[in-house]
Amino acid sequence: MTSARDLLDALNHLDEGERIEAKRGNEAGHSILETICAFANEPGLNGGQLLLGVARDELSADAEYTVAGISEPSKLMADLASQCACEFNLPVRPAIRLEELGGLPVVVVTVAEAQPGEKPVYFKKQGLPRGAYRRISSTDQRCTEDDLTVLYQGRSAESFDAALIPDASWLDLSPEAIVDYRQSRREANPDAEELRWGDEDLLVALGCAKRDAGALRPTIAGILLFGQPTALRRLFPTIRVDYIRVPGKDWIPDAEHRFDTIEIRDSLFRLIRRAQAAVLDDLPKAFGLPEGELQRQDKPLIPQRVIREAIVNAVMHRSYRSHSPIQIIRYSNRLEIRNPGFSLKAPEHLGEPGSQPRNPHLAEVLHETRFAETKGSGIRVMRQMMEEAGLEPPFFESDRNRDQFVARYFFQHFLSPESLDWLSRFKELRLSDADARALVFAREQGAIDNALYRELNRVDTLAASQALRKLRDAGLLDQRGRGSATFYNPTPKMLGEAGKGSIPGGQALPSVPGGLSPNPDALPPKLHGLSPMAGGLSPMLAGLPPGLAAQVIALGRRSPPAAMRAVILALCREKAWKTDELAAVLERRPDTLRHDYLRPMQREGLLEYTLPEEPRHPQQAYRAVKNNA
Repeated sequence: MTSARDLLDALNHLDEGERIEAKRGNEAGHSILETICAFANEPGLNGGQLLLGVARDELSADAEYTVAGISEPSKLMADLASQCACEFNLPVRPAIRLEELGGLPVVVVTVAEAQPGEKPVYFKKQGLPRGAYRRISSTDQRCTEDDLTVLYQGRSAESFDAALIPDASWLDLSPEAIVDYRQSRREANPDAEELRWGDEDLLVALGCAKRDAGALRPTIAGILLFGQPTALRRLFPTIRVDYIRVPGKDWIPDAEHRFDTIEIRDSLFRLIRRAQAAVLDDLPKAFGLPEGELQRQDKPLIPQRVIREAIVNAVMHRSYRSHSPIQIIRYSNRLEIRNPGFSLKAPEHLGEPGSQPRNPHLAEVLHETRFAETKGSGIRVMRQMMEEAGLEPPFFESDRNRDQFVARYFFQHFLSPESLDWLSRFKELRLSDADARALVFAREQGAIDNALYRELNRVDTLAASQALRKLRDAGLLDQRGRGSATFYNPTPKMLGEAGKGSIPGGQALPSVPGGLSPNPDALPPKLHGLSPMAGGLSPMLAGLPPGLAAQVIALGRRSPPAAMRAVILALCREKAWKTDELAAVLERRPDTLRHDYLRPMQREGLLEYTLPEEPRHPQQAYRAVKNNA
């Protein structure tokens, strides 16, 4: 077991993370139990540890954790053991021990991961799914139905794609699609045993059909993989791929310049091929004349294999519970794929071996036909191929609040000759290649944080933290935010002392992709949920006074309720907000925000409805009561 001293050192180097949580902990409150529940549930995490009796010193430069001590440690330990035994659907038995730090008592709580057959662990009074939690990065997240599917997999529960569809029959399946599968499977493995089976036995074995009341009927996976066009339209009217061409680098609705959109609806093998063809036909091309050849060869700027894997990942891992399409958006500088359904795998572990498929039957078929890479390797392959092509690495953003996953693939070369020439002015600092990539990214995108540094350089959290602090101490980056919300902006020294936004020799800095200002005094972009890769500041933030926008950005995932209430009230003084809008800008779940803040503040007379006579109106919003404005 890790000692209290080692836990405190880890907190001050890395902040809270997947397997470590800090709390003041003077009493065994609900927040501690939520974390224990999340540690017990999270698959593959092997549990985690809480250090109780410490608090963040917000006045220190790095917001370090300091020892606060616990006033009645024996009572806290007894209460915690008792609540863990009776609050959940089954007894949880964490190891609880008392230690001293600086002469003050602290408590270390070590929680083991529950056995697969015991999950999900949840609060009895709240039930499922609301009473169950998962550990996602450094936060405890209420479980969704998709989360429960992951937790129930250890009990061999049926996955969503294996469910039967009401009103679907064997006649809804396309013989041509089954032939297509057989051909793809034969190309991948000519000796595959299933090629010798009849269609009925084959689809049952693939989880694509089941016997029900004496008749063979297709499952969700069966219709998606082998459905007739009419059946797909009737049963899944919004399950399609929309390929959208957007002029410029930003999504700005303009009635005079409508977007070009192609709607693709088909069985999955044909859907993947058609979507890939639409992207490749429209992608910028690079050409060359190989030695000994008489004709030039054009290649898409983003490798074809990356495009294929990106589309397959979207189709394979999307949430089919969500009645919305996959969007493939082609901007002038990037390709963006927006997928219904957040990642069931923690974003920091994307690309590592192992997979948590949301749709296991679909995934198995796509892997066996080699449409998809070996399980868990697709993202790693895409990163490698983008690097070999000299392009920026792909960036991935999983958003639980919006229940979506976004992948971005940039067209521009990363360390271009111009970038290398710019980096040469820092040669006395003896920058590593990883540091150079971080500085180029920060200059082009306007900011960088620990997660983005890790994404660029494939290092762990501690190495990223140390490297960013080194660049900060060298005067090249300016640290903003607190704790897990910390990010870094370019300084005037990094951008050029001759004038903000210039480089030696009087040459102006190149324009920043997405329109971000290189001025370090400009408001820094929020890096998660409102990513700079998406084209700059969120319009919701950009329209706010700089001081208020800075308050929103400074809010961490663990901000005190009083701080959250103050920011909500300030936002609602500025204008009226719908719940979903506030949830997006504050990066909180809409139901949590409504339950914990908006409704209590409304009852207290701080907030009011804009449409008080129609509480359920779809345009209902909150504003500050005039007396509090």
